[in-house]
Amino acid sequence: MQRPAPHISTSIMSRMSIFENTATRRHSLGEQSTDTMMSMSTSPPATPTGVQTDDQGLILPKKLINPCMENTDRKELHRELKFNARIGKSVLNQKTELQRAYEKQKERHAAAIEQHSPETELAGLKGELGRVIMERAQKHGAAAQKQDAEDAEERQYVNPEYLNVRAKLRTAHAPN
Repeated sequence: MQRPAPHISTSIMSRMSIFENTATRRHSLGEQSTDTMMSMSTSPPATPTGVQTDDQGLILPKKLINPCMENTDRKELHRELKFNARIGKSVLNQKTELQRAYEKQKERHAAAIEQHSPETELAGLKGELGRVIMERAQKHGAAAQKQDAEDAEERQYVNPEYLNVRAKLRTAHAPN
């Protein structure tokens, strides 16, 4: 019998020797012919389909499938978390104690302003008294707006020549 080439690993050679021993025993019993024995000893055993082997005939290891990582729900959740992290949104509501206290203070301040607004106080008054108070508040607000508008117009018509002379006097009398 012919021995395989020396580049085949020892484990494969030992497996082949098992086949050779069984073939010689069968031949001695007269069950198989010489042709069948030669074909068994010269060719390595057939590998199943889909199995990858290297140049030495060894089966390459295949990466195992992790069912948790292959889960579509997990993939979608992971994709969403990555997107929210990229845009800077905190989906886990992990705020510092200082941030939470600041938000509570802002809410309390907004609630206090809403309670003390004049519209809410006057809306509570009913009938003739509420109407009279609203009219007086509107008149007072209109008068204040008119006064502000007049003051703005006076400031707008200040003579620029007067301002230039005044600025020159200030620089001339300024202590050095």
